[in-house]
Amino acid sequence: MIPVNLRLAMGLETGETLVARVEEDRLVLERPRAALARLRRAFREAVPEGVSLADELLADRRAEARREESR
Repeated sequence: MIPVNLRLAMGLETGETLVARVEEDRLVLERPRAALARLRRAFREAVPEGVSLADELLADRRAEARREESR
């Protein structure tokens, strides 16, 4: 259970779902929408502008299929 003072400080409703993760030696609890926003920011920073990971995956799969066909 999360102590009342912490629930009030975060504005948590009874029964609200949180995502838990370990960050170094800390336990971090966050709302799912906050976790999603954090992950989206991380991917935006990690993937160069104009690069489509979906297009790269498709190209890799097509190249692998061509290699398989030529065996």
